[in-house]
Amino acid sequence: MKAPIPNNEKERLEAVHRLGILDTKPDPKYDALTREATEKLHVPISTVSILDTDREWYKSCQGLDMKEGSREVSFCGWALLSMDIFMVSDTLEDERFKENPYVVGPPYIRFYAGFAIRDSVTGAPIGVFCVKDTKPRKLSIDEIGILFDLAKKAELLLNTN
Repeated sequence: MKAPIPNNEKERLEAVHRLGILDTKPDPKYDALTREATEKLHVPISTVSILDTDREWYKSCQGLDMKEGSREVSFCGWALLSMDIFMVSDTLEDERFKENPYVVGPPYIRFYAGFAIRDSVTGAPIGVFCVKDTKPRKLSIDEIGILFDLAKKAELLLNTN
């Protein structure tokens, strides 16, 4: 199932491009946040994903040897629309994801959780701070708090570049 497109897509993309973050070099400040997420939440994968027109581009990525992926099959494309945490405890039990190429093939994602990162000027969602695992799981309230705090730090970094 394809990731949905927000109603405010034009405004959202204008915010993404205004920030000038796409295709920039890796930054240790973002890498520290995704590394902290993998360590504290005991997950193999964490990304700061910026969603462009057709792609999900990773400003930071721990646990995957990728710089971007297709937006249409991205989990972050769904998380982008959420005002709260977007969590999928078992991708094989979710109609939206059970046939997703990242679920049935490498990297075999079975768990996903992320918070949208918003533009400070318009409030439009520009990306997602997320974690992924290759086994089903749920986050505790404390773990959700850790993920939220890291997402807010990434959001602040993106909006102060």
